[in-house]
Amino acid sequence: MISTTLFPGRYVQGADAIQRLGKELSRFGQKGFAICTPIVFETIWPAHQDGIQNIIPCKVERFNRECSDEEIDRLSSIAEEHQSEVILGIGGGKTLDTAKAVAHHLKLPLAVAPTIASTDAPCSSLSVVYTQSGAFKRYLLLPKNPDLVLVDTQIIAQAPARFIVSGMGDALATWFEAESCKANHAGNMSGDMGSITAFALAELCYKTIIEYGYLAKIACEAHVVSPALEHVVEANILLSGLGFESGGLAAAHAIHNGLTVLKQTHQSFHGEKVAMGTLASLFLTDKPMYVIDEVFSFCETIGLPTTLGDIGLGDVSDTDLMKVAEATCAKGETIHNEPRHVTPAMVFSVVKMADAFGRSRK
Repeated sequence: MISTTLFPGRYVQGADAIQRLGKELSRFGQKGFAICTPIVFETIWPAHQDGIQNIIPCKVERFNRECSDEEIDRLSSIAEEHQSEVILGIGGGKTLDTAKAVAHHLKLPLAVAPTIASTDAPCSSLSVVYTQSGAFKRYLLLPKNPDLVLVDTQIIAQAPARFIVSGMGDALATWFEAESCKANHAGNMSGDMGSITAFALAELCYKTIIEYGYLAKIACEAHVVSPALEHVVEANILLSGLGFESGGLAAAHAIHNGLTVLKQTHQSFHGEKVAMGTLASLFLTDKPMYVIDEVFSFCETIGLPTTLGDIGLGDVSDTDLMKVAEATCAKGETIHNEPRHVTPAMVFSVVKMADAFGRSRK
């Protein structure tokens, strides 16, 4: 049996790490193309562009908020016309996923600089492509991970705490999904079995956010960098990224994808919907009560959703919830990595169970 573990080329993290961005980019070429979220384009990039542009000239383009095929094509055309030699994505998860797709399309090196710790997207060789209206469309599996992931925790600490909390929601799924893949001998994102390294990192991810999550949230609310914040940023971005990609995905992310078919959920962040998927997966996989209690308590403490009402579905009909369940169980979805056959009826039941249990605790 062959196992495969996937890693980014280099991971750099710490306060004021952005001051090294120009030097790091120059290792890959002499002309860059930077894709920035609107807030980065307007504030962060202008504050640091001189230090970057003095080392490597970069054409800068504003991201149009959705990682869609149309946006990928638009940005690829601009980067190609500019004769770029390295692609940089700087901002949130969808910006970085778009930069990955552009770099893949143009066969160029890729650097990413997340400005929030809201997902594990930065380290992975995967882009999640949505429709222009925000519904999940497909996974784009890429041939390699980013060549550079640079994380400035001083920038991340300035963002609203909801982002780092959402990142913990995404990271929360990592160990549970990896364990399901391990039990089922299911493949990771490469198609091969995960390694013991991957499963160990997935478990460390869970332990880290449980131990330091609340303190990290408090630090982010105070806009300061603390050891707890550093630990959780690393868990959200690096450990969760390595854990999901090399350990594998299962029910939680499939339920997330199912939830996106309902427009009411589009105001919730990716990690918030993944957290709801994780809670439902605890009942699907028949976890013992002490585990269920620990995970629900953690979500309640840091402010992650524990009911459907928390993600805009307080009055969802059974008909719409069955649409979620059917999308969750679509052919090729990661819920089929669970070590048991899963049907839409089962998903419908465990999502309602998670909601009912969450409401009973309020």
